[in-house]
Amino acid sequence: MISGATAPVTSNPPARVRYLIQGLASEETREQSLDVLCKNRLAYGNLAVLLWNSFGTMRVLLKIITSAYRPLLSDGLTERAVTQVCNAIALFQCVASHPNTRIPFIRATMPVYLYPFLNTMNNERSYECLRITSLGVIGSLAKVQDPKVIEYLLSTQIFPSCLRCMEVGKTLSRTVSTFIIYRILLSEKGLKYCFILAERYLSVSQCLGKLVENLTEDDAENLPQLLKHIIGCYLRLSENKRTRPQLSSYFPWKFLDHKYANIIRSDPKVLADLRQLVCNLRTSKSFTIHCTDEPPTSSDSPGLSIP
Repeated sequence: MISGATAPVTSNPPARVRYLIQGLASEETREQSLDVLCKNRLAYGNLAVLLWNSFGTMRVLLKIITSAYRPLLSDGLTERAVTQVCNAIALFQCVASHPNTRIPFIRATMPVYLYPFLNTMNNERSYECLRITSLGVIGSLAKVQDPKVIEYLLSTQIFPSCLRCMEVGKTLSRTVSTFIIYRILLSEKGLKYCFILAERYLSVSQCLGKLVENLTEDDAENLPQLLKHIIGCYLRLSENKRTRPQLSSYFPWKFLDHKYANIIRSDPKVLADLRQLVCNLRTSKSFTIHCTDEPPTSSDSPGLSIP
């Protein structure tokens, strides 16, 4: 039996981890084992490999995750159930992040079991918790820039799911989902995928525009990262000269406001990306935008002046 939130203290940390993993198999000890593993997952360097190779463990985690599907549709989620599911998803992220388990993880199509949490339109706290935890798994996959991972994500229609999160999620969910879109667009396959269908390209550009229009300064902690990823997405889209006029019509020119420049002014790379983006789009505007390499002052926009 596992008592409380602890496991037997041993001189061999892997033995303690194995003890906790074994505790997942029993309904009596599952919740406590899950909680301890989740809280200490960063301290256990080989946890991902142990989870993946332990007989029946991934099946147990999958069972916990899918148990939320029906309550998700009927608004019957309890706080306890959400906590368990989020803990299970966090262990999924551990497996998705490890170089030795990442490819087997996607070959087993495990990420798709998280998509129902991305596709819900409810933004209440419980749903948001499931959304952001699930996005963490996809984000861990996307940030690696492995062609196999990108190809897999594109095959699972992750674009519509992320766009939905950008529309209905809170600031942190919007930040992570925009990051995923940005990382996919950085790859040539991802960019090509976006431009294959006009509807898909328009959906992405319009969604980014709405995201900027709805920006608030309530969440100052995540806003700089969100702006960084939005600018990155727009810059990548602007590399297609043929569609620049259309992109310009959807681009939120309020990005040139001083308040946004002040938020990102501490990151020279983002400021440079914004300058380049505006330069790429300037031929589509009725006014001239001058791009300079001079650093911004406290009262200026980031090197962008509009006469």
